[in-house]
Amino acid sequence: MPTYHLFCRQGKNAIAIVQGPTDGLPIMTKPFSFRDDPAVPDFHDRAPVAVMDAECAVCSWGARMIHRLDHSGTVRICPIQTPLGAALLRHYGLSPDDPSSWLFIDEGVAHVDFEAIVHAGRRFGGWGSVTRALLILPKPLRDWLYQRLARNRYRLFGRADMCSLPDPDFQRRMLQ
Repeated sequence: MPTYHLFCRQGKNAIAIVQGPTDGLPIMTKPFSFRDDPAVPDFHDRAPVAVMDAECAVCSWGARMIHRLDHSGTVRICPIQTPLGAALLRHYGLSPDDPSSWLFIDEGVAHVDFEAIVHAGRRFGGWGSVTRALLILPKPLRDWLYQRLARNRYRLFGRADMCSLPDPDFQRRMLQ
């Protein structure tokens, strides 16, 4: 059975609805809801956080793109293999063991899959705005395409170790 995620934002009052490994029942969370979750370790959460697979070549490329496009230098990158990354995924009803898990938290609101990529691109502006091209595709097709790419990413793109990238500025972005 496929997992569907929907995150909505309405002005200052944002709500996140996750449908997935919760027996089909939606979970509603408020912005920064992870602060109330004892399973999520404390971290500096005022800056956006991208939670992604540190062992995936395409995710490592994505992390390098975040580093290049985020001229503010504020976006942090958190591997799903870390206790913090795994806890954040679980908090939003995602599994750290599911290869399709990708999360972008901005202003305490979680975004997933291609929606997360588009949101991050919008935030970066400039060349990051190119991600808006994904919106041409209808959402069901975007979701289907994302799931296919995510589930086959090791086979299609191989493996890489994001954490071993030598750039000290990149390393400062990493949350462990």
